[in-house]
Amino acid sequence: MFDKIKQSKLFFWSLESLVIVTLVFVLSKINFLFAPVGTFFSTLFAPVLIAGFLYYLLNPIVVFLMKTTKMKRVFAVIIVLLLLLGAIVLMFFSVIPNLISQISQLAENIPSFARNMENWIYSMADDPFFKQIDIAQQLENLNLSYGTIIQQFLSGLSTSLGSIVSTIASAAMIIVTVPFILFYMLKDGEKLVPNIKSVFPEKRREQIVELLNDLNKTLSNYISGQAIECIFVGTFTFIGYWILGVNYAFLFGVIAGITNLIPYLGPYLGLIPAVLVTIFDEPFRALLCCIVVLIVQQLDGNIIYPNVIGKSLAIHPLTIILVLLVAGNIAGLLGIFLGVPFYAICRTIVVFIVHLVRDDKSKKNQERLFENG
Repeated sequence: MFDKIKQSKLFFWSLESLVIVTLVFVLSKINFLFAPVGTFFSTLFAPVLIAGFLYYLLNPIVVFLMKTTKMKRVFAVIIVLLLLLGAIVLMFFSVIPNLISQISQLAENIPSFARNMENWIYSMADDPFFKQIDIAQQLENLNLSYGTIIQQFLSGLSTSLGSIVSTIASAAMIIVTVPFILFYMLKDGEKLVPNIKSVFPEKRREQIVELLNDLNKTLSNYISGQAIECIFVGTFTFIGYWILGVNYAFLFGVIAGITNLIPYLGPYLGLIPAVLVTIFDEPFRALLCCIVVLIVQQLDGNIIYPNVIGKSLAIHPLTIILVLLVAGNIAGLLGIFLGVPFYAICRTIVVFIVHLVRDDKSKKNQERLFENG
């Protein structure tokens, strides 16, 4: 009887679960031993993430230069990095000043927007439905005076001064380390797969290479596709706002491009600033802004996304929404941006393992049939 229990799958998986739970419990009690490891990885996370993002954007250009000019990889990498440096300098002298100018103008006009919103709320108070609510009293209770807002802002700024200094120091470290990491990624990136391949048993090496190629294709398609999508959405949203005569069109176009990184929700988040600026003065123009975003999203969803990213991810919209909710709750804004590609990588690995197990079972069955036959 005991032999049957020991050989049963229920006993095996119960024992495995017990071992895992015990291991997790023990590790949770000695987490101070792993704190330095966590600090190490958290320090390298941002530089490696940014360098990896740039690697997938620039590596195709490096490969193209190597194929067309027959130059060595290191020289192609140097040329691409110089082009990147030139693009960054051009952005700082053309794009950034324009953004800063529009942000400062928007900040100066915030009191005007607040007055317009307040006037709109008071005009709504004449509606019979809202007469039951004392809107004036509610506004007084909120205490939205400019002096109070500035005081709260300065108070929050003083209390978070330490975190601001820490953020500046971290940003400086990232700016210094990312170019070096990116250079060696571009220079020696092609050596990664052979080095990983040599670690695994010989019978699994080709399968590991296949998995790494699938992961590389998934990441490359997603990152390059998202970059092209953001540029397209930001550019054409800016053009649409500019044609409509919307103030701060360039700033709102940049916001639309950045928020487009968030699947499904991003386009509507990027629309909010343009609507808030226009709706109280010119409601019709706010409606036209919504139409512009709708047209741009239709072009993006039907032309850009299928041809650039295609069906390489093939993730159901409901799955994406659930991933965004969970990742956002776990890691905040960073989780929202990285949740979908992380899920795509995990799914690729799981699908690979499932196929690997099925292939092994199929081979074993064929060997048994051959032996019995």
